[in-house]
Formats: sequence, C-alpha cells, structure tokens
Amino acid sequence: QVQLVESGGGLVQPGRSLRLSCLASGFTFEYYDMNWYRQAPGRERELVAEISHDGKSAKYGDSVKGRFTISRDNAKRTVYLQMNDLKPEDTAVYYCNVVRHIAEYWGQGTQVTVSS
Repeated sequence: QVQLVESGGGLVQPGRSLRLSCLASGFTFEYYDMNWYRQAPGRERELVAEISHDGKSAKYGDSVKGRFTISRDNAKRTVYLQMNDLKPEDTAVYYCNVVRHIAEYWGQGTQVTVSS
C-alpha cells in the first residue's frame, strides 16, 4: 500500500532553516508528481510546493516563493522541502501528498514551529 512518511520538522527560530523529507513506498515513485502541503491551526490546508515526476519543474505557493525549494531523489524515493528564512507564519503541520490514479494519499505530517 502507498505510504508517505515525513520527517525533519521541529522548533526553529525565525530566519533559520529546516529541511523536510518524505519517504515514499508502495508505488512507482518516479512516475508521479509530488506535493507538499501545510495546515496551520484554524486555517485550511494549502499547497506549498509541487514537483514534477522527473524533478525538472516545480511550482510554489506565493507565500514561500524565494524561500522554499522542493526537490526529489527518485533513487531514494524521497522528496524534500528546503525551507530557508523561516517566519512565524510558516508554523504549521507539513504534509507530503501524491495523487495516484483517482486516489489521493497523505503522510501523517510533521510539525514545524517557528518561534523565538
């Protein structure tokens, strides 16, 4: 079965960096675009970044453009989210996501808290 396991979250001060990882299994990873979403308390889940199956193209939400970078290593079945210059408003649970055929899959999420 499809599994997505996120890691790398934590508590960080404003202006610092974190790198999230998502290890995928149960499907042919290199065939599918991958996404990172986040959800802050009291807010709807929002798309942070997406990357094409081959890693050649990526898109970002307006709030993270220029600060976050999505990448992937198909050999390791892993997608990454490098987050730089973190701000308190980046505090959220971050989720890895894939849409495979007609089904959508989510990881369990990893908490990122940006606070001084």
